[in-house]
Amino acid sequence: MTDRISDHMLDQFSAFITARFGLHYPRTRRRDLERRIAAIADHFGHADGASCIDWLTSARLTRDQFDTIARHLTIGETYFFREPQSFELLAADILPTLIASRRGRDQRLRIWSAGCSTGEEPYSLAILLKRMLPDLPKWHVTILATDINADSLARAARGEYGDWSFRGAPPWLKSGYFTQNRQGRFEIAAAIRKMVTFAPLNLAQDPYPSLLNNTNAMDLIFCRNVLMYFAPHQAEQAVAGFHQSLVAGGWLVVSPCETSSTLFGEFAAVHARNAVFYRKDGQRGAAVAPVSAAAGAMALLLPPVTAAQPQPDPPPMAPPQPPLPVPAAAAALAQEEPRLSPYEEAQALYRQGLFADAATRLAEFLADGAKGHASSPSFGKAAVLLARLLANQGNLATALDWLEKAIAASKLDPEARYLQAMIFQEQGATDAAVAALKRTLYLDQHFVLAHFALANLSLQRGRAKEAARHLENAAALLAGYGPEDMLPGSDGMSARRLGEIIAATMVRAAG
Repeated sequence: MTDRISDHMLDQFSAFITARFGLHYPRTRRRDLERRIAAIADHFGHADGASCIDWLTSARLTRDQFDTIARHLTIGETYFFREPQSFELLAADILPTLIASRRGRDQRLRIWSAGCSTGEEPYSLAILLKRMLPDLPKWHVTILATDINADSLARAARGEYGDWSFRGAPPWLKSGYFTQNRQGRFEIAAAIRKMVTFAPLNLAQDPYPSLLNNTNAMDLIFCRNVLMYFAPHQAEQAVAGFHQSLVAGGWLVVSPCETSSTLFGEFAAVHARNAVFYRKDGQRGAAVAPVSAAAGAMALLLPPVTAAQPQPDPPPMAPPQPPLPVPAAAAALAQEEPRLSPYEEAQALYRQGLFADAATRLAEFLADGAKGHASSPSFGKAAVLLARLLANQGNLATALDWLEKAIAASKLDPEARYLQAMIFQEQGATDAAVAALKRTLYLDQHFVLAHFALANLSLQRGRAKEAARHLENAAALLAGYGPEDMLPGSDGMSARRLGEIIAATMVRAAG
């Protein structure tokens, strides 16, 4: 295929992949983009790139078609313990401090490898934790590994690698955690494989933080060599989502070539060993003194991470300042505009990602409600939203308390039961989660996400046939929604996107 594609057509295709994948191809990389669309066109049997672009930008893509495009657009170059300076800092200070703050209390660690490709990064993290935690079975460790490329995820889940994935790796890695098979490839130990959960996630489109996809209350997020391929506004959106997905004191790790004081302005930057980590500490743009590596082991002069400790309810907002004078006509117009209820105000703040402001508004409203309106439906809805905010930051016990209040106020609300099930699942209380999901479906048999959650729990229990039945139920119910309709309880996920995830999960269940 030698015909050149016009700049106009390439602009059209570039806008399409930025919107759907978050990937950015500036004009300086247009020949690269042209080669990629040629490969996509060849795969789908189109005569030329231009006709393929016309089809892609107008068709409703299936999950398989979407995965094929992602495979051609994304780069899966990775290996074990890549950029070792990041792992050195993690092993020397970040993880020891975090582990010490949790030991004997809430022994939980939550890590997310975003853009995990074929799995070398999350498996490296799992091996590191295995070496650092002699009492690992007594800890509740979550390592979530996500990627947009379904083919890469399937390879990662198999856990089978060639020599190229071990370049520069320490000599103990192969002998200690892999077994060589008859084909000469290396299969990762089952104990390490079980520590990692692989799942499809589109950083440009899917909601996070969210209990739905397990991206809430993270202690550590690795997102390396991913943001460099994003359009600027998509990168800003992703970083904002990571900030919200981390608990207070949590850490974001990016590649050295992706560091930016502007992009990561909400974080405090920590420099050490030619690596930069970003810490969520509540102080916008705060700077942290560089770490010293003198005299052997490093010592971070930082306060202990306390994110897992019970957190008090948000403090009340400061009293509003007197309004500035406005012309009489403007004041009269403002009075005519319908006012949002306190719950609607909190909802609007939540949708904008202003979680702290939303929690403050909800706390005020619920404090008033407790004086005499705790049985009203609006009180119940507000309590559910506050519980979701608390769960997103890892305060699960308090979130469950508010859900009990929500259920008492509105016994027929399925969303409260569904959220309760998601928290139970995160706590490892599988039986309680299943019971809450069944209660959700008793209240609303069309609650799509409850069917999907039951499918995932069935897969975890090794019940493939049961999982397939729940997935079929969820897929059938999705037919009643428009592609871009937002699903109840989903934090803003569209029916189309859940349909794609269900299709991918069906493939996993069948395998």
